[in-house]
Amino acid sequence: MSPSALFKIPRPKTRLLRVFAFDPSLNLSLDTAVINQLALSVPWEDVGLGPVGEYLEVVDVDPASNAFYPPVDLDDNYLLVQDGLWPSEGTPQFHQQMVYAVASKTIQNFEEALGRRVLWSPQIDPHGREKFNQHLRIYPHALRQANAYYSPRKKALLFGYFPASSKDSGNTLPGGIVFTCLSHDIITHETTHALLDGVHPYFGEPSNVDVLALHEAFADIVALFQHFSQPEVLRQQIARTRGDLSSSNLLAELAQQFGQATGKRGALRSAIGKDPDPTAFQTTIEPHARGSILVAAVFDAFLTVYKSRIEDLMRIATGGTGILPEGAIHPDLVNRMAEEAARVSQHILRMCIRALDYCPPVDITFGEYLRAIVTADSDLNPTDQGGYRIAMIESFRRRGIYASNVRSLSEESLLWFPPEGDDVLAKFFDSSRQEKIQKYETLQKRRQDKRESIFRTEQGFRSDIKNWILRDLSSQYLQEYRTVDMITEIIRKSLNLKLWPDDKYQSIFIDEETGRPEIKINSVRLAYRTSLSLQSLSDLVVEINQRRRGYLDLDKQAAVDAGATPPDEPDFIFRGGATMLIDINTGRVRYVISKGTDSDHRLNIQRQYLSDSETSLAYTYFGNPRLNYFKADGSQREPFALLHGSDTLEEDY
Repeated sequence: MSPSALFKIPRPKTRLLRVFAFDPSLNLSLDTAVINQLALSVPWEDVGLGPVGEYLEVVDVDPASNAFYPPVDLDDNYLLVQDGLWPSEGTPQFHQQMVYAVASKTIQNFEEALGRRVLWSPQIDPHGREKFNQHLRIYPHALRQANAYYSPRKKALLFGYFPASSKDSGNTLPGGIVFTCLSHDIITHETTHALLDGVHPYFGEPSNVDVLALHEAFADIVALFQHFSQPEVLRQQIARTRGDLSSSNLLAELAQQFGQATGKRGALRSAIGKDPDPTAFQTTIEPHARGSILVAAVFDAFLTVYKSRIEDLMRIATGGTGILPEGAIHPDLVNRMAEEAARVSQHILRMCIRALDYCPPVDITFGEYLRAIVTADSDLNPTDQGGYRIAMIESFRRRGIYASNVRSLSEESLLWFPPEGDDVLAKFFDSSRQEKIQKYETLQKRRQDKRESIFRTEQGFRSDIKNWILRDLSSQYLQEYRTVDMITEIIRKSLNLKLWPDDKYQSIFIDEETGRPEIKINSVRLAYRTSLSLQSLSDLVVEINQRRRGYLDLDKQAAVDAGATPPDEPDFIFRGGATMLIDINTGRVRYVISKGTDSDHRLNIQRQYLSDSETSLAYTYFGNPRLNYFKADGSQREPFALLHGSDTLEEDY
């Protein structure tokens, strides 16, 4: 009788899969080869050939070569006992394994930070209805070009391969083939684009100079800080830099092989190397370059906290002088520094991911992202143990990144605030609605293993929330306050939505069924977080969106605002909306983070941004600016393909 017949063998929680820690180029140097191969721990799941799992589907077709590569079977017994295939540039099945493993790890980091299962951006059918999208498809050999990108239309990651530069390709053979699907950083970066699109679909619309830059910066931030989850790499780099992570090191660099192979003589991007320049933020417009300012600010905050956490270690190691003796530092000191670096980096990464639930639903700016980071962390860690928020505020200030509409740079001023002076909204989610919210929470908890059920239940609850706002909330406002003008002023300071038609803003889209301003509930998601002191926080995050017709011509805008018949199509869509965070346990509206559709100031900023093609690049990436890339039907350009395709080979042809 086999041992398995006597007792049930528990299902594993994780599996190990071999990957490159960075990319194949580091295997060609003795210093880095020893740390460049690792077994990545990813959540266990039943996987089919591909691999195909709960979230990901790897499809290995190579259109340029007219080839299809047989899929890897990660459940093969021989592969299970050796942690998957060994890293190999010439084995397509290892390429499949690596994209699956790194993307899975990125998804895991998001779910742990947000406290919920992630959903990909839905498919849109010909009638404009959202359809559940189970898999993000990954094509390891989709392109024969120096590019890799997330396709919102295909709901897929497309990776390219290309010959390295013949001029100066670093560790890569001149003219040798470089596979972007073997870059740990590029895989993480593109997966993060897809995850961000699933949370905030309108963060891909170029409504101001920060929007696309934040998409790029956020993807780089996640890729950077995932470096610190690799213990061997972390210890080796700390030993090499003698604990000084502000000096040049692999942990702060992204896509080494890609950068070298395209003639850049180094990594594609680095988070260190330049002194903070507050004026650069005012003059830098290209999304990658502008995003690099945000990345540098976040990484600088990490360095500040890390240095403060190792001060005691440095005092002990140096006898109080602060100057380490020459030579290699003690392995015990390396290990302790590595522990602190890993702890700080994990906290910073989670701060950045959790902030997504505290952002306005549209038209994000760097300053608003800072407020989201500060507020989200303050909710969980009120005393700011470790000085993370102070470090973040200071590093943003040093680079000229400020939040608007705040009185000072103090933490208290940067916190989002609850709706004030709105007694109706304060009491709206009372016992009856709170019971429905808690019932929704219970249903979603039961369906944690069924993402499609989570999606469908959310769709139904979106409809409930919309009815509550249009019917019940509107009715209570009318009962509580005497005039529509008074109601409008109250709502402007709280929800900042248009619930009734406004003669001054007749360009706002009207719902044909109700005759009132159109309201769309983008998402109703649960967020569970646990603080350092193990205190839990449970919120319902509701995102609401409204639309207004935008015109490049000021006279046309004024005419349509005043009630003139609008042309068939506006020049662009101007969006507003609100993010509400509702305490599930009490029904209290904790925050309303809003952007009004009646803001002519924001409208003018978007108009100027879209009008100036030389500075905004909106036409370059999106063609006609009136088109909403993520929601529009029909043939559209791929914004991330064009955005990432700007990194071209430097060759003499």
